[in-house]
Amino acid sequence: MSLFKERTDLNVFTIILCILALIFLIFTADFHLGRKHFLKRASKKEVRRLEGVLTLFDSGPDLFESMFNDIRHAKKCIHILFYIVGTDSFSAQFTDLLRKKAKEGLEVRLLLDRLGSIGFKESTIESLKESGVKFSFAHRPSLPYLFYSSQARNHRKITIIDSKIGYLGGYNVGLEYINKDSVLHPWRDYHLKLFGEGAIELEHTFLDDWERATGEKIQYHEWQPDSAAKGTQLYSLVPTEGAFLEQAYLQLIKQAKKSIIIGTPYFIPSGPLLKELGKALQSGVALTLIVPEKADHLLVKEASFKSLRKLLSLGARVFQYQKGFFHAKYIMIDDVLLDIGTANFDKRSLFLNFEINCYIYDPGCIRTMKGYIEEDLANSTELTVNSLASLGFWATVKEKAAHLLSPFL
Repeated sequence: MSLFKERTDLNVFTIILCILALIFLIFTADFHLGRKHFLKRASKKEVRRLEGVLTLFDSGPDLFESMFNDIRHAKKCIHILFYIVGTDSFSAQFTDLLRKKAKEGLEVRLLLDRLGSIGFKESTIESLKESGVKFSFAHRPSLPYLFYSSQARNHRKITIIDSKIGYLGGYNVGLEYINKDSVLHPWRDYHLKLFGEGAIELEHTFLDDWERATGEKIQYHEWQPDSAAKGTQLYSLVPTEGAFLEQAYLQLIKQAKKSIIIGTPYFIPSGPLLKELGKALQSGVALTLIVPEKADHLLVKEASFKSLRKLLSLGARVFQYQKGFFHAKYIMIDDVLLDIGTANFDKRSLFLNFEINCYIYDPGCIRTMKGYIEEDLANSTELTVNSLASLGFWATVKEKAAHLLSPFL
């Protein structure tokens, strides 16, 4: 009887292992075939120099005061895409404002990532539509590549008002982004406001995403010079679609002669990027990394440790931000080029997400950002090789798991 039970248990265990192996193979095939299918359709967008007026925000309350005020004064159209809109009181203020503008007769469109805003209520959607807001989710998981499509997200956060004012950056909509979350408080992030032809470029990106999500093709607005939007600050908008961001970052790193500063909530670089950062260090370029001390997602902190050890051993300086949660996304090259936008320095942004970044060449804007970076460093503590050398058994287990799951963190 005992021998029979042992054989039965062994058979059950074998069946379970086979089922798990089959599931793993199905998921792997789904992901790789989905990725291959997507890359056939991916297109690299033209990047050109633009002129306009740029404003940097390092505070959620200041950002949303400006954005909401611009929405209130909108005359024609409002186009908004966020990765996350929450279900809290601040998110309700946001959706109430959109309803009000739609009832005034404006053309209002709201596009949210399906999984990023998975908690967004159906009752809220119906209320928005009843008020005249055109609503859709982007990047819905779909067959035949269900697993791949569930991982490829629209991570962009862009707002365009009357085709003249644009916003993009790291902030989503929710209480945490205005420093009213009890755990992730205060929230450190950056966002851009721009006047000028860049608003039209942003709107083109939005309308492309809207067409993918809804099938509705809307005629692009053309740039009409406006005396109120004239400016001489130079910048470029760089949209990426789960492809081409790695090449863009490699080009940024290769052009550095003196210094590279990277601020990111998730530092999970690809192999080529890690290698290029190492080469920069060995050639005498100073590399400074700023990452959070506090994590907002499981294993993302541990996923960075292997790369950080490598760069620390080559002379990089790594700082962990202490004053709340650090969600900033920027790269500064030689104090002459600033990249700021929606993309993290991780594999998900590199190879899965739709993102949009802004390359800023304006010396005044860069000086302002340098001041903000000095604040970030002042609110951080420096990591050493020794601090990551021995983390204990469970931390090591978590790091190994994080390394395996790093493409999806």
